[in-house]
Amino acid sequence: MPMKIKMNMSNTDKLIRVVIAFVIAMLFYFQIIKGILGVMLMLIAIVMLLTCFFRVCPLYKACGISTYKPKD
Repeated sequence: MPMKIKMNMSNTDKLIRVVIAFVIAMLFYFQIIKGILGVMLMLIAIVMLLTCFFRVCPLYKACGISTYKPKD
């Protein structure tokens, strides 16, 4: 039986995460942020994009937060 994952992110939440990840990527690309800080922020950006793709945030789940509103 396939496991069903309960979504906990709204479209607004997804948009905010994509914009933040894009800004981090551009700052890293233009070497405004670099070194260990740049790498750490890029890893955070990748995680943010992955959570957007699956519409599930493990941190939200651990805290019991859900911004997802199902359509009626």
